[in-house]
Amino acid sequence: MNAGSFARLLLWLGGFGLALASPYASAQIWPGGQPLRVIVPFPGGASTLDSVVRTLAPEMSRALGVPVIVDNRPGAGTVIGVDATAKATDGRTIGAVANSFTVNQTLVKNLPYDALRDLQPVALMARTANVLAVRPSLSVSTLSELVDYARKNPGRLSYGSFGNGTTAHFAGEMLKTQAGIFVVHIPYRGQGPALTDLLGGNIDMMFGNLPDFLPHIRSGKLKALGTTYLTRAPLAPDIPTVAEQGYPGFETDSWYGVIAPASMPRDVVERINAAINRALDDPAIQRNLGERGIEKIGGPSAQLGDHIRSEIAKYAKIVRDSGMQID
Repeated sequence: MNAGSFARLLLWLGGFGLALASPYASAQIWPGGQPLRVIVPFPGGASTLDSVVRTLAPEMSRALGVPVIVDNRPGAGTVIGVDATAKATDGRTIGAVANSFTVNQTLVKNLPYDALRDLQPVALMARTANVLAVRPSLSVSTLSELVDYARKNPGRLSYGSFGNGTTAHFAGEMLKTQAGIFVVHIPYRGQGPALTDLLGGNIDMMFGNLPDFLPHIRSGKLKALGTTYLTRAPLAPDIPTVAEQGYPGFETDSWYGVIAPASMPRDVVERINAAINRALDDPAIQRNLGERGIEKIGGPSAQLGDHIRSEIAKYAKIVRDSGMQID
């Protein structure tokens, strides 16, 4: 082999080695290997939504050929984070949302974006059951006892939520309407701070994500009064539903989806959708989610679009019927 051939061989081997060394060197979703940014409208580590996104991110990164970074933008009942997603123009920013995304479409006056016009669906990732829990020092052990206490002491009890327009807010107002009670709403910036105050006895009750509350229920640090599926939650079949305790039709869950700016090209949206579904199909990720009581969903982007329109209509009626307002 002459010197020129040897030099070309070294150059080829060097390039091959560099390609192997970089986990983002092939099948990149766009040139340059720039990261995909996922805006989560809750504080880091303070919500199941944040946890689900971080669980899926490494496998999504492998599928897309670029890093996937989580950008937490909490505040204003998720409006700040969703608005940042809607206004993103870099072509590589998406957002993670939950029920509040569809509640806010009706609940929030002068919303800075339109959920259907300014954003598009990417994928419906998963869902969890909710649970109504109270501080253990509260002298009630059942939902009927709680309602009876609240009726005799209007305004004395408080319930926390992880922000205006979130599932916890919606469920609390729905219970107030159906049970004919008045309980003071205390909104927080995420489930984590609200749960901390509930454990500390600073608030009396709240609806929260069952997987996050269950360890505290099992340890006796909280008392569970009811779950919010129409049938008992597989993760906690011993806890009765709210519906079976005299409130038929009472149903809420926490669902987690991914949206993108309306300007993002469809082919990019579909590649991100495929990456999310690939992550959800990974056996290790399925075990991780299942052990935490998180039910994976997945599917085409249109499935989330249908779900968003259905949820907006559902929550709009409940907001109007209950007189629900931002506190």
